[in-house]
This record gives sequence, C-alpha cells and structure tokens, in this order.
Amino acid sequence: MKIAVIPARGGSKRIPRKNIKDFCGKPIIAWSLEAAKASGLFDHIIVSTDDAEIAEVAKKWGAEVPFMRPPELSDDDTSTDSVLLHAVQECQHIYENIRQGCCVYPTAPFLTSDDLNRGFQMLLEHKATSAFPVVKYDFPIEQAFLLDGVRPCAMWPDKLEERSQDLPDHYHDAGMFYWFDVEKFLTERRLFCVDSVAFVIDNDRCQDINTLEDWEHAEIKFRVMAERRKN
Repeated sequence: MKIAVIPARGGSKRIPRKNIKDFCGKPIIAWSLEAAKASGLFDHIIVSTDDAEIAEVAKKWGAEVPFMRPPELSDDDTSTDSVLLHAVQECQHIYENIRQGCCVYPTAPFLTSDDLNRGFQMLLEHKATSAFPVVKYDFPIEQAFLLDGVRPCAMWPDKLEERSQDLPDHYHDAGMFYWFDVEKFLTERRLFCVDSVAFVIDNDRCQDINTLEDWEHAEIKFRVMAERRKN
C-alpha cells in the first residue's frame, strides 16, 4: 500500500490561510491533491492538519482527513519529519501494510503526476530511504558573498577568480515532495539520509511561496506556463 501525506497546518503568518488561499482559480492545496490523484499511485491521500476549515477544503478536493494533527505539532518550529512521523504512525493504526509514502507539500502548484511517478521509480530502483526533486543553483555558490554592513565579504576568496564553468554544479531541494520507504523512515525518523536519491527538475518549476510577493510571482509564472502548454 502507498499513501500520500500532505501537511497543511492552519497557522501560517506571512500569508494568512496560505494552504487554502486561491491560487489561479483553486485553493492552492487542490493543485497538490490533483497531481497526487492524477499519478494513480496512491491508495490513500491524507491531509495532516490542525485546522477544521482546511480539513473541509481538503475533503472537498478528494483527500481523506482520518485524524487531526495535535497542537504541539502545529507551530512554526515543528519539522516536516515530526509531522510526517506522527501521520505515518496514525495511518498505520488505520490502514494495513503501508510500504511506501510520499510527503507532498500543499503549496506546490508546479508539481506534476510525472514528477511523482519519477520519484517513486527512483525510490524503488535504488532501494532508498527517500527520493525527491532538486533544482540547480543559478550561480556558483563558491562565489557567494556575505555583507558586513556595506562591505562584501567573499565566502571563498580563492574561488572568485575561477571561471564559473569550471566550478561544479550545486543543487537545492525543490520543496515539492519526498517519497520514502516507510520501514526505513520509521527507523531513521528523518527523510534525508545517506542513501537518499534525487533528480533534477527545471528551475522554472521551482518557486518558494513564503511571502505575498512570492505568491504573485508564482501565479504569473503559472499562468505563463499554462499558456505555453496551450500553444
């Protein structure tokens, strides 16, 4: 059995009601739910939330909410690992023989069913604890600066004169989803492990949505990409 777990707490501060705010015509969580459903991979799609309104919206868009998340796992400092651990343990009491799971973020409108299928195949192929998408940094991180007031301080001064094409590519988490082997995850109690695997997605489909400005940029990007697909 395979489950998707979408963590969606109610207490977002920078973007109030973020997880159910309208994004290009639908609550943003609906885009993640539809991608999960379209993948055809999951026996159950679960939303972990502490919020009754989010629970109702999630159910409307096809998710199950078989339990409510406790308040102690719903604050700003709670990790994804902790929320996921609670959700998996709750699901084990309800469903039997859960072998793989996928933590899908509720604010991932650029997620596709193909992404989820690719991640799942990588998880199985490499017998990994987890599998997730990453995005390449636009600029070499070796040539990064810190600012001391107005003074730029090179993090790695010896790298400043190197050509960018001679420096290795670096990647960051795309923040979309994490497939995981349930048995290994419950043993390790964390998603990122030494045997985790990753695959690269286009930068165009990666967008942090932490501020209202981020939200506006994401909607513009989403509409442009939708128009390209039509043409």
